[in-house]
Amino acid sequence: MTTALITGATAGIGAAFARRFAADGHDLVLVARDTKRLSEQATELHDRHGIEAEVLTADLSTEDGIATVEARLSQPRQPVDLLVNNAGFGNKGRYLEVSMADELTMIKVHIEAVLRLTSAATASMRERGRGGVVNVASVAAFVPRGTYGASKAWVVQFTQGAARDLAGSGVRLMALCPGFVRTEFHQRAGMGTDNIPGWLWLDADKLVAAALTDLARGKSLSIPDPRYKALMGAVKLAPRGLLGGITSKTGRKYGPK
Repeated sequence: MTTALITGATAGIGAAFARRFAADGHDLVLVARDTKRLSEQATELHDRHGIEAEVLTADLSTEDGIATVEARLSQPRQPVDLLVNNAGFGNKGRYLEVSMADELTMIKVHIEAVLRLTSAATASMRERGRGGVVNVASVAAFVPRGTYGASKAWVVQFTQGAARDLAGSGVRLMALCPGFVRTEFHQRAGMGTDNIPGWLWLDADKLVAAALTDLARGKSLSIPDPRYKALMGAVKLAPRGLLGGITSKTGRKYGPK
């Protein structure tokens, strides 16, 4: 039986991945900061699907938290076959309105943690000749919008580059770039969503199903909805100055978690 490790597992896209993997018969390692929620989630998934669900409490904005998950990913006797780097957050406010401490924390979670956990996982996977990594980015990666968009752009570029370097090894890497998903993400960041049209919202479970189909097909980039594929096609043609003006009016609301 294969094992999947998911960061940011207790809500939103991470919880949707956990539900899907459990339903497919994968054992789980659930990673988040809230031990109580993790334990409740693990019990529910075990009781419903008969899989083993391990709880790993870790704050990926800290050195200890990242190191804890790195160590679990590197255990040869309990290998992880699938890694989903989903942990992340948004900051409310424009550049210079957000504290430097919060900006650096975002870089720690969105960039350093993703780099280190992906590296720990793929090193073991390459030795076994199989495995998969999904790094959750965002459509914000394709528009000019502050540290959040920049960090997600890094996730996309890093993942696609690593996927190319590991081609033929049996290890697949994919950057997942959703748009607006109905999760706790915006509420936790204190962001209003009243001005977001209803047709832009995505369902987390359908998003995960589409993402896993793309991973199975060997794609290194997944924009799992025709609406957002069309929008991102338009983004490539639009002047960057216009995009900057639009995204500055909407605030930092491009959040997939």
